[in-house]
Amino acid sequence: MFYRILADLIVSFHFGYVAFVVIAVPITMLGGALGWQWVRNRWFRGIHLAMILVVVLESWVGITCPLTTREQEFRQASGGESYQGDFIASWFHDAMFFDAQPWVFTVAYSLFGGLVIALLIFVPPRWRTSS
Repeated sequence: MFYRILADLIVSFHFGYVAFVVIAVPITMLGGALGWQWVRNRWFRGIHLAMILVVVLESWVGITCPLTTREQEFRQASGGESYQGDFIASWFHDAMFFDAQPWVFTVAYSLFGGLVIALLIFVPPRWRTSS
């Protein structure tokens, strides 16, 4: 039971990570168009860039995400249940994982990372605070 809870917590955190990376792009685009100054916050933008770069680098190097690996280890330790746990954890897992060739994900992650970098040009962050 303990390992299943840990696996569910990891998949929930993983889903939040993915959701932040994905949702921050349209929010930044919209905020840039509407003049929302908070989308230009250097910490928000820097963290967002770092998060997508981690995903892109993992993909280029061929590393399985450590969150995925750890979740699977905990699921096995809980008795080998494969995503038959709680509804929310199963939904999070199903929403994030798709069947496709690895190169498809590498291309998708790279293009998405390129979009995040392009947003640094088109909706530049504030690097200095105004006095």
